[in-house]
Amino acid sequence: MKALVLGHGYTAGFLTPLLLAEGWQVTGTTRDAPQRVLDAGATPLLWPGDEDALRDAIAGADAILISAGPDQGFDPALAAFAADFARARPRWLGYLSTTGVYGDRDGGWVDEGSELAPSTRRGRYRVAAEQAWQRLAADHGLPLHIFRLAGIYGPGRGPFAKLRVGTARRIVKPGQIFSRIHAADIAQVLLASIHAPRPGAIYNVCDDDPAPPEAVIGHAAELLGLPLPPAEDYASAEMTPMARSFYAESKRVANDLIKRELGVRLIYPDYRAGLAALLKVEETAP
Repeated sequence: MKALVLGHGYTAGFLTPLLLAEGWQVTGTTRDAPQRVLDAGATPLLWPGDEDALRDAIAGADAILISAGPDQGFDPALAAFAADFARARPRWLGYLSTTGVYGDRDGGWVDEGSELAPSTRRGRYRVAAEQAWQRLAADHGLPLHIFRLAGIYGPGRGPFAKLRVGTARRIVKPGQIFSRIHAADIAQVLLASIHAPRPGAIYNVCDDDPAPPEAVIGHAAELLGLPLPPAEDYASAEMTPMARSFYAESKRVANDLIKRELGVRLIYPDYRAGLAALLKVEETAP
């Protein structure tokens, strides 16, 4: 079986070893980091650069994962290879989206049936990309599955390094709630879907415990035995526009469907379990 990942980055680095363990051959595209793809066990293709080889990979793939995000409002994979995807016949096609498509819900719950109401430009781009893939799938019978990911964390993407050097910030915005997901749990959700395809499916991928961001920083500091960073009021805190945009939306994301339909049992059901595992990895690393 052959798998292709367009945009073989951080998340795909967790999926590829799972596929290899089952005997898959995995090819992944990268802009400029072929060694990172090789380190994960996949065969790298440069994109842009290796377009002809990539077209062959699309034609021959049994499973295709689109992990490349929108670029300037356009989906780069569709912009470059829509005709190739239209002719392809994978048994599974996955698109990684974001829970940002739901917009701000003032801390309320959303599930896969909730209205799409993005409140940021990135969210609007994702809605447009989802709809473009859905149109292509409908027109050409492609087995599309959409995965709406919450905030991703994992090894190398935790709060411990900033806490140790004193640069972590505890920004407090009353009522702010985020959902999160460990990259290893994303990988197991994707693998479960590959094992049990349901074309047209949409899944929220998040853990069981939406929480305020300051609670996560506080717990990480406690695990390290370090002082709690001082609270900073969101309204007056100095932040880049990008950093501030992450606080533009507050919602709780329901994950019942991945459990009920795919039989997923989260490895890290909340940030406490995830942070404890990250710290253990860091402490045992050479």
